[in-house]
Amino acid sequence: MTRRFDVIVVGVGGMGSAACYHLARRGLRVLGLDRFEIPNEQGSSHGLTRVIRLAYNEDPAYVPLLRRAYAGWRDLETEAGKQLLHTTGSMDISRPDQRVFEGSVRSCEEHELPYSVLDAAEVARRFPGYKLDPEMMAVLQPDGGFVLPEPAITAHAQGAIAAGAQLRSSERVLAWEVISDGARVTTDRGTYDAANLVLTAGAWMGEIADLPVVAERQVLAWLQAEQPQLFTPDRFPVFVMQTADDDLYYGLPQFGVPGFKLGRYHHFEERGLADGLDRTPRADDEAMLRAFAGRYFPAGAGPALRMTGCLFENAPDEHFIIDRLPGLPQVIVGGGGSGHGFKFCPVIGEILADLVIDGQTPHDIGLFRSDRF
Repeated sequence: MTRRFDVIVVGVGGMGSAACYHLARRGLRVLGLDRFEIPNEQGSSHGLTRVIRLAYNEDPAYVPLLRRAYAGWRDLETEAGKQLLHTTGSMDISRPDQRVFEGSVRSCEEHELPYSVLDAAEVARRFPGYKLDPEMMAVLQPDGGFVLPEPAITAHAQGAIAAGAQLRSSERVLAWEVISDGARVTTDRGTYDAANLVLTAGAWMGEIADLPVVAERQVLAWLQAEQPQLFTPDRFPVFVMQTADDDLYYGLPQFGVPGFKLGRYHHFEERGLADGLDRTPRADDEAMLRAFAGRYFPAGAGPALRMTGCLFENAPDEHFIIDRLPGLPQVIVGGGGSGHGFKFCPVIGEILADLVIDGQTPHDIGLFRSDRF
């Protein structure tokens, strides 16, 4: 027997759980499907802490969405009765002529965000866990910090269920197709119909939505600090750093578990199908991250206390894909997070609900069109 819903959401991670939440709260009959547990460590939406920042070197167009995301996280905190967003300040660090510094300043100026510019000596004085190259500069923006991904997904999922959504974990989608009055989804447990289909399958978006999204192996490390007092949230702003070789790294203070957390964007550039990538951390993963920490964070560059693998879902231009699929108005996609999408989950969930219900959204998502490739 085929069961009927107003909307089916495939993938209940960061974006998908937020979509279920907003759709259900607007009165739709929602089915959320995930092939793994909710939440899980198989995709992109985990890792204990995730960077959030208002200064956005990637493109100033993200800043209005970030403002709305901050409000969404605070609203969700109130509903869940749990703090999800912790403010530490954020630093975008590079030489002044590189993208990270220049783009961060541009986004702050264009959107009138409060910020300070610090040289390497001032960074070391104020935040002694950092040891930057002399030519580096930092944009310090006071609103940056981190979000707790697993509790955040849980809060969105619980809110969706409270509003009437049905969420089903450990149920794998085998196929979907467009039918005369919507879309049909076949899983390893049954068949479901809906007027609309939302695909938020993360690193599997290339396969499930035929989009140019490529999965990439990513590894995070929590390193033992020789001076752990320098890496607490009140003394260590989250950061994005572009080195002289144009490598990009990010890091967060110690929180919840021992260790100073860091990762490298695009890690070893190991890409392929999501199911074919080995998430198991290796010795060379730790060696690379510790070498970086040894240069810029020598008081935090001890052996790894914890390591975990996850998956990036890279779009070719590293901007999101949030739109209807071309020629398929009943199928809406939210993906292409490219390693920087989780912080936006509340507003992306809101946008996906707008597209389902109204066919448009008041948010500017022109940068994220699905037909731009």
